[in-house]
Amino acid sequence: MFQRLRENRSAQGTLLALPTTVWLFVLLIIPLILTLIVSFGKRGPDGDVIYSFTINNYTRLFGYSTDCDNGQTACFDPLYIQIMWRSLTLAFNTTLVVIIMAYPLGYFIARSHPKQRNTYLFMVLIPLWTNFVIRVYAWMMLLRKEGAINNILGMVAGWLGIDFVPLELLYTQGAVLIGMVYEFLPFMILPIYTSLEKIDNSLYEAAADLGANRLKTFLRVTLPLSMPGVVAGTILVFIPVMGTFIVSDILGGRQVILVGNLIQRQFLDARDPTFGSAASLILMVMTLIVTYFYTRKFGFGEEIVVA
Repeated sequence: MFQRLRENRSAQGTLLALPTTVWLFVLLIIPLILTLIVSFGKRGPDGDVIYSFTINNYTRLFGYSTDCDNGQTACFDPLYIQIMWRSLTLAFNTTLVVIIMAYPLGYFIARSHPKQRNTYLFMVLIPLWTNFVIRVYAWMMLLRKEGAINNILGMVAGWLGIDFVPLELLYTQGAVLIGMVYEFLPFMILPIYTSLEKIDNSLYEAAADLGANRLKTFLRVTLPLSMPGVVAGTILVFIPVMGTFIVSDILGGRQVILVGNLIQRQFLDARDPTFGSAASLILMVMTLIVTYFYTRKFGFGEEIVVA
């Protein structure tokens, strides 16, 4: 039996993949199926699930509601569409800002002396040693009216003889964006650094021998070969930002509600698991659609051939 197993590569592959397959089926596929079933149900009087087929939870998400104040049987309320659009916009903005900030730093680390790279990478990873929520609360202390940022601005204004009114930085979309960028920046730096560090120096020498200046070398050599890292980092940042709720809950308060906050409150506060399940599935579909078209355009981290 063991001799046959050693000779049968297909059986070896199946056996090696079996634990992961079972794990994914039990902890991913089955919960998704249950969530799908619940999303088509109705909320009971006590917050329980009445299993009956209805699409009201999905129509409600896209603005069509049967719970109208003016006595109509159906009305349009764009609230949840606005929440979904706000989540998409914030995810795009966060990913874009993170790429702009992470690429120069990743390039600097990749091109630095080998003895210094570990120190720089260590500094990038240090924030991840602290609890996620604690780091968000730290930004809350910085951004509030009596926080360090307003105090510094007040001191500078005092030196310049300018009247200063503390800025409303906390509980805004800008505060949420700052928190998102701070939390997910390392997840963009590391893939970009890995791609840049793999580029052979002989390619730069060949580009210089062919008369390419630094800008052309960057556009024709460095950027295409580092795109797998950018793509991987984008996926690592965009998908969590779409679903997170802690940053917006703390730094945005009740002023900035994202899809993650909506799902959390439906399960914990409103006790409406049917609507929360529908919102979670729509969030997953939105994320998959954006990821699919993005990877179709730029690939999924595979190497890009330099023209």
